[in-house]
Amino acid sequence: MKLIRHGNLGQEKIGVQIDAKYYDLSAFGEDYNEQFFENNGIERLTKYINENKNQLKEISADSRLGAPIARPSKIVCIGLNYLDHANETGAAIPKEPIIFFKSTTSVVGPFDNIMLPKDSEKTDWEVEFGVVIGKTARYIEEANALEHVAGYVLINDVSEREFQLERGGTWDKGKGCDTFAPMGPYLVTRDEMPDISNVALWLSVNGEMHQDGNTKNLIFSVPELIAYVSKFMTLLPGDVISTGTPAGVGLGYKPPVYLKAGDVVELGADGLGVSRQTVVSFS
Repeated sequence: MKLIRHGNLGQEKIGVQIDAKYYDLSAFGEDYNEQFFENNGIERLTKYINENKNQLKEISADSRLGAPIARPSKIVCIGLNYLDHANETGAAIPKEPIIFFKSTTSVVGPFDNIMLPKDSEKTDWEVEFGVVIGKTARYIEEANALEHVAGYVLINDVSEREFQLERGGTWDKGKGCDTFAPMGPYLVTRDEMPDISNVALWLSVNGEMHQDGNTKNLIFSVPELIAYVSKFMTLLPGDVISTGTPAGVGLGYKPPVYLKAGDVVELGADGLGVSRQTVVSFS
């Protein structure tokens, strides 16, 4: 299934995409959140759709889409997880996954604006393959890591490089600004993507291609990442792991290239759809 959330910001209703059409599922009476995933929500929703498929209400194709999951308990991000990206930034190749966090308040829909933070001059783009946890994961083994996955989602890990790299402390301060985690257009359930080891990802700015990568080039695979992170924190249903970005970020250019108001960022990945954000000034 392809799970969507639609409606005004903060008032999203749940839905599903079937054959490129959107259908409202608000009568199901739940949101796509921790409780939904923890209580076999995908299985129950599948049954509900099958039993009511002739009564589902279609919604307009131009309806606003929100992030396909309600605010997760945490967004765990992995840094420098593509060899080409580590090389372009001049960083050492990680011996273990680099973990940082995006704030849950950074989450927006796939076609919402990216708002430049106040005084920002170095806001950058990062297309990423996101993993949505489906059941509690704590000290799990790599061999059964994918059993803990609900599905996958497209993420733009927007980053303010000055805040991240030049202001001291951890990376988090450059990662968690408002609008810095556009997600979607939909969550693809795990059964629809049985092979995630060869997923192409791309990103363009104003029609110019900047990133063209593939998950086959991950330094640490998705099962490795889930197992690794679960050794340091409990992953709850609905939590997101953003698995890193390939080469082609603005920081990697000489001189660097950063986003400015009016720019249009488009990104996509095999099986995960396409999203698009317009950059706007702080307000």
